[in-house]
Amino acid sequence: MAEEPQAESVLQFRRFALAVCVIGVLVQLGLTAYYLGMGHKAQPHHVPVGMVAPASERAAVVSLLTENGYFKVTDYATADDLEIAIKRRDVYGGVDITGNEPHLYVASAAGVAASTLLRTTFTTVVQQQTASALAELAEKGDTMPVAQAEELNSPPPITDVVPLPDDDVNGVSLGYLTQALALGGTVASMGLGRLIPRTKRSWRRGIAHVSILAVYAVASAAVILWSMGWFGVGTTADRGEMLAIFSLISLAITASTAGAVALLGPPGALIGAMYFTLGTVISGASILPEFLPAFGRVLGENLPTGAGVQAVRDNLYFPNAEIRSHLIVLGLYAGIGALIVLITNMLPNRRDKVSEVELELVERLEGSERRESVNI
Repeated sequence: MAEEPQAESVLQFRRFALAVCVIGVLVQLGLTAYYLGMGHKAQPHHVPVGMVAPASERAAVVSLLTENGYFKVTDYATADDLEIAIKRRDVYGGVDITGNEPHLYVASAAGVAASTLLRTTFTTVVQQQTASALAELAEKGDTMPVAQAEELNSPPPITDVVPLPDDDVNGVSLGYLTQALALGGTVASMGLGRLIPRTKRSWRRGIAHVSILAVYAVASAAVILWSMGWFGVGTTADRGEMLAIFSLISLAITASTAGAVALLGPPGALIGAMYFTLGTVISGASILPEFLPAFGRVLGENLPTGAGVQAVRDNLYFPNAEIRSHLIVLGLYAGIGALIVLITNMLPNRRDKVSEVELELVERLEGSERRESVNI
């Protein structure tokens, strides 16, 4: 008879182990397909660039830039206007072909991938034009002075209007900071989700829950700013503005996760896990939005991680850029999540409005009384 329960236990263990392995393989398969689908072959799609060109040459240059769908061209009257647009992050860069030789303007702080694409395209086109001019002269049997030949073969002028700082040469710091915020916020939300329900539901508990989320958001933002200073990242930025933006990002992550936990229970914590595992990939930190598939771009820009990355990048490197839309996205996540937490905390408990802590104390007291009566 004793062997039957043991055999049943072994069978249950095997089933559980098999289920864990199958789920693990499926999760790995899904994440692998997702990560590779988003970033294994990032292709540019309508990267916004500017152009200063005479009317007679505009059509040919625009056709060259847009033939593969890589760029979306906006016209500017002067090179100064183009630089202003770059500093507002309206465009990633642009070219001025009104002078004796074309001049490229880039902003590596806006994204290394975009500036590299612009440099490569620009250099290739200039080299092709130079080769064509030399070939045409050769066919005619003409000659040119050595100085002119050297000028034609010299590297084209390139100006980095908004360069990356020396302490962030690859521009990857934003991705690391976002991952830290997402992971920390998820852990904090899950912890509060376990702690807060152990007190009686009331409007006071709701306010306390939201207040704790807000305090954590400011504390986590302060830690991020402090740790950035260790490596010289963001040292020239406005510390007050950066603290406010990081606090809003953290609150958007924690409040929305806490709201999901309040509605769905422990499975709601998967929202926070999604921010960390899925959202950081499409946040625009490592892969620019214009280099993502359409689905990834739209989703990424409307998650707290994506909106946060864009707001931080603009505040760090592009103080003239408009970040209102990113702050609205973050504010909606924070506000709706906090509202759900407040409402669910104000609803009555199902246990006759007695909290889990109170129930536990009652059970202990009753057990103690029973033991005392037995001893008597």
